[in-house]
Amino acid sequence: MELGILKSIEPRQSWENEARDFTPWLANNIAELNKAHGLELEVENTEVCAGPYFADILAKDTSTDNYVVIENQLDKTNHDHLGKVITYASVLDAKTIIWIATEFTEEHKKALDWLNEHSNDEISFYGVQLELWQIDNSKAAVKFNVISKPNEAVRQAAISKTYENLSDNEKFLLDFWTNFKERLTKIKKIYSLQIPKPENRFYVNLGKSHIHLTSICNTDNNTVGVYIFISKKIADTIYPFLESIKAEIESAIGQELIWNPNPDNKDKIILLQHTTDFKSEEKIDEALNWLVEYTIKFRETFSRFVKQAPR
Repeated sequence: MELGILKSIEPRQSWENEARDFTPWLANNIAELNKAHGLELEVENTEVCAGPYFADILAKDTSTDNYVVIENQLDKTNHDHLGKVITYASVLDAKTIIWIATEFTEEHKKALDWLNEHSNDEISFYGVQLELWQIDNSKAAVKFNVISKPNEAVRQAAISKTYENLSDNEKFLLDFWTNFKERLTKIKKIYSLQIPKPENRFYVNLGKSHIHLTSICNTDNNTVGVYIFISKKIADTIYPFLESIKAEIESAIGQELIWNPNPDNKDKIILLQHTTDFKSEEKIDEALNWLVEYTIKFRETFSRFVKQAPR
């Protein structure tokens, strides 16, 4: 069997200029970058004004609706670009910073690691190395390597350090969501899961801004649930479309859902609830299994139909 020769290609052979060539390509192929870092980003715009400067790409993290700044560099990293991306993020109020370069110096990798370790869990820095590969004379293929990202173990440890200061209910919720995340992770159906927190909600992205999937644990009335939240910014178009295929959605999930329980609200909700007993370990285990099952069903179903919705 004859095999081809795998070789690396200088990125500037495909993209001569960062602003004119690479940035538009990345904006149109953001899914390739999403595969590498596990986030679900939607591009807002390119060459976005940030005071007297211009950020290469401004995107949104669809799981949080927070802004993301992407800085591109078709060279080895330098201090100039590190300063730029932090400046852009501060001006544009971005929570995530992604720095793409063809080569990262050890010092700049350490700088990103240090920033992640010393920032709160709302701020994240990613260093992504850009490579192009080719087999013989085939078309070049892009490869993004994440060389620096937030250390989830460190951030979880920071939350755990405050464990003794939490109320009994907060401790229960932190343990509940930690268990929930572990079960979801083992199934490998949903990626880029949030860090568990001592609150009654756990957010899961759907791949689109202004619409979220939320799993809930209500210890006051012994219920768990899953709901789709649709912001008023898109509710006028998205909600009627989803309601028009209500039967198809409920058939896919296997349950009748509660549609728009608060009709006077401009934000819309589609909900499924399950009654449990948080004083019973057996019932808690059952509730966790239920929540995992329907969180996955909601995400698979609604992410598919949301892509078909009118814009």
